Amino acid sequence: MPPRTHPTARQLRLGAELRKLREATGVVSSDAAKALGTSQAQISNIEAGKNGVSEDRLRRLAEIYGCEDAQLVDALVAMATDRQTGWWEEYRGVLKPKALDIAELEHHGSHIRTFQAVHIPGVLQTEDHMRAASVFVEPNLSESQRDTHIAFRMRRQCVLDSGKPVDAIIHEAALRILVGGTKVARAQLEHLLTVPEKNAVTVRVIPFTADGFAGAGHSMQYVGGPVPQLDTVQTDTGHGAAFLDSSAQLRRHRGLLERIAGPALPQDASLALIRRIAQEL
Repeated sequence: MPPRTHPTARQLRLGAELRKLREATGVVSSDAAKALGTSQAQISNIEAGKNGVSEDRLRRLAEIYGCEDAQLVDALVAMATDRQTGWWEEYRGVLKPKALDIAELEHHGSHIRTFQAVHIPGVLQTEDHMRAASVFVEPNLSESQRDTHIAFRMRRQCVLDSGKPVDAIIHEAALRILVGGTKVARAQLEHLLTVPEKNAVTVRVIPFTADGFAGAGHSMQYVGGPVPQLDTVQTDTGHGAAFLDSSAQLRRHRGLLERIAGPALPQDASLALIRRIAQEL
């Protein structure tokens, strides 16, 4: 099978994790190839996400690299042998690959924590809110293209019904921005009041009155992996989504999220504040 030309973020992550294991023990790729009975190019393609790897070969590589973390190896095997076609693949070639990568990340995540300072988290937006934001940001899309984008984003909300914990922290600023006008904004706030009724979904608000809060510039989505080493931080940039997964980046963002969550109101008080803002509109 020829090498992949456009690996997904998940395929890239698998290769990167195998490269980390190799480099952690100082094994060069040529020695890994000899021990595995393959070529150095094959090892390079596996680590670049361009080629897949069988369970037997992955476990053999783990042995070569001296990895004794059975949970991590099992998680990597699950990534390597997953042959299911996700619903997002219906949009392959239609939407940008990074959008599909986000959907795949959320689907496989064990839990999701998100912090947004000036936006409602994507998986909690109403369709009207999405459409209003899309018209403002991408006015040149055809109606057909816009409908496709919105249908995709609405399907991402299936994670809310999956039973996995979703913890959304939202700054009060995001609640008061009238995306789409007063009617759409009010409906969005009313929707947020119903979301916690779904399994394992928590909504908390950081009020303007939070003393000493200085984290407004660090919006992010933190998605837990099957083991902590496979957690991922997803951020939005001017060029699309970015995925952070080095040990140092994960450690930094876990600490940052804990500091951000500190001044957030408990859920009951958060919902009361959302209700009060909605009534003011």
